[in-house]
Amino acid sequence: MSAIGDLSREQLLELLGNFAKNWLAHDGLWFQAVEKKRGMDEAIEADTAAWARFSPIEAKRIKAFLGLPEHAGLEGLDEALKYRMYAVLNKQSSELKDGVLRFYMNDCRVQSARKRKGLPDFPCKSVGIVEYTTFAETIDPRIRTRCIACPPDKHPEEYFCAWEFTLEE
Repeated sequence: MSAIGDLSREQLLELLGNFAKNWLAHDGLWFQAVEKKRGMDEAIEADTAAWARFSPIEAKRIKAFLGLPEHAGLEGLDEALKYRMYAVLNKQSSELKDGVLRFYMNDCRVQSARKRKGLPDFPCKSVGIVEYTTFAETIDPRIRTRCIACPPDKHPEEYFCAWEFTLEE
């Protein structure tokens, strides 16, 4: 057994946070490397391609972990969103009402860091559309995704981005 198996619950939670921070740091560093060499447009294009492949992988693993059925519906998606890698780092919320799931990224570690540095929001909408659409469709292929707001869109102080999910019968 590895040393990880000997850790206490508190140590495991701390390690999980460190793993999430390391993953996010790597994500940002590779993006910056592409941006430096090829420019912002090509970096966003590469990021979009990566998320198009990563989001379904993440969704499948979460779906299996939670034991969700093939058609998990909006309830399944709502639960799955709580187990994404960045859910450990970001503050998020959701509301499921009248057949519509609204998901809010209330505090995004990347956007908050940019804000602290006096930088404009990172324009992640095109990546987010692919990311959230493929994640949701992997949880349940009947789910449709709509962006409410995501940078470079203007957004209220309460969230950086917001997404709406509906079930197509």
